[in-house]
Amino acid sequence: MKISEVCKYIETFAPPSLQESYDNAGLIVGNPDAEVTNVLIALDVTEAVVNEAIAKNANLIVAHHPVIFKGLKRITGKTYTERTVILAIKHDIAIFAAHTNLDSISGGVNTKIAQKLGLQQVKSLSPATGILNKIVVFVPQNSADNVRQAMFDAGAGHIGNYDNCSYNTEGFGTFRGNENTNPFVGTPGELHREPEVKIETIVPNYLTDKVITRMTEAHPYEEVAYDVYALQNSFANVGTGIVGELSVPMSETDFMLFLKKTFQVPVIRHTELLGKSIKKVGLCGGSCSFMLNNAIRSGADVYISADFKYHEFFDADGKILITDIGHFESEHYTKEIFYEILSKKFHTFVSYLSEINTNPIKYF
Repeated sequence: MKISEVCKYIETFAPPSLQESYDNAGLIVGNPDAEVTNVLIALDVTEAVVNEAIAKNANLIVAHHPVIFKGLKRITGKTYTERTVILAIKHDIAIFAAHTNLDSISGGVNTKIAQKLGLQQVKSLSPATGILNKIVVFVPQNSADNVRQAMFDAGAGHIGNYDNCSYNTEGFGTFRGNENTNPFVGTPGELHREPEVKIETIVPNYLTDKVITRMTEAHPYEEVAYDVYALQNSFANVGTGIVGELSVPMSETDFMLFLKKTFQVPVIRHTELLGKSIKKVGLCGGSCSFMLNNAIRSGADVYISADFKYHEFFDADGKILITDIGHFESEHYTKEIFYEILSKKFHTFVSYLSEINTNPIKYF
């Protein structure tokens, strides 16, 4: 199994096109054609993590945070990033990261946090727009079911909690092939009229090429007539943050104790308690203070995130309880996502969870 194959499989779950413009997800260090020995899964990549990979005979590290986030102008070993990269290259260890693309996808970082909290009726705090395309294709009636199913199997037709969604209109198509054609129906040189079904469905842009490929493979015509339209509809499966509800409301004190235990948080920075029970919970793993207003608009009783600045706590303004549980603490369960993806698919190598605590913040 090549390193490139493992990376590409992870990217089917967290497409690179979903990463933010400032991000640096993907294969960062290493030879994509090298054979995988074992994989080490980590939140961050440091020298200690690379040494752990060496000890576990793992030549691929899969991490959430990219080891190279900003451009490196020289690699002399002056910084921890440079030393980490040098050590990885010296021992032929590849480093791959899925960062903001894993943050934004359904089933990713925020979904994992919501699962740990037992939230129900979850939805995105800020669903993405500009992600969806509509595909329209014209198919002979007898082949419509096969073509439609091929599109669904490739990822089309998802609307919220529903799949296999399409709209179908019966009509007829006309065409005339020249002497170089071998039509599925009709005769070259003669105008043909064929009963057809117009199939309309939606697909995220990162799956559009795949859906078109599967559609044309299943379609019986030599030349497939189809249209692709960009949509501005929001897409619930991609977005920033999550809001959901606890099955049983908690007092603010009990909820914060629950947070500390669940996420192994030694200290929670928070705004003044409001004396209200906690039922609706907004959250966003990592540095997401910018999503506070979305959490307030959602009607959440509490907003869980990290890296709030002093003046940003004032923005709660008595409308919501802010709980800053720490960047590392909010995302360390991300390792479980990678482990679940890899262990279900690959059986020719071992996937290890890193035992190194890479949190640079300590509490006294």
